[in-house]
Amino acid sequence: MKIAIASDHAGYALKSALVEYLTGQGHEIIDCGTDSEVSVDYPKFCAAAARAVVRGEAERGIVLGGSGQGEQLAANKVHGARAALCNELWTARMCRLHNDANLLAMGARIVTTHMAYEIADLFLATEFEGGRHQPRVDQIHQIEIEECEGRSR
Repeated sequence: MKIAIASDHAGYALKSALVEYLTGQGHEIIDCGTDSEVSVDYPKFCAAAARAVVRGEAERGIVLGGSGQGEQLAANKVHGARAALCNELWTARMCRLHNDANLLAMGARIVTTHMAYEIADLFLATEFEGGRHQPRVDQIHQIEIEECEGRSR
């Protein structure tokens, strides 16, 4: 699978570990930055990863920061991105099964490296269940369209 990955300075060490781990699992990585632990603002990096996913350049994305919260928010500003904050396994599974999440956000100050590997593995391996969940995902997309058109209901 091709995966876009991004972090801020707080998530950089975990991003580096995940890049090595996921590459070792046979995945192709698009690294959207940052490239060190020097303090940076995360929005542009997370948006770049989300845009890569939405454009079809990557199948999934991962964004990392201290908590993962801001990174998730920034990624979700890209229309078509469905980033889910998952610092444990249950949420990683459910966000794929029910919400067709296409980006995973994690907090490097919250999860251990080993747990991040497990969360990423589960997120990447879980397929969207579709069925009764598809209309809900479609409704989320419809909200994006309405906001682009300047209408809100």
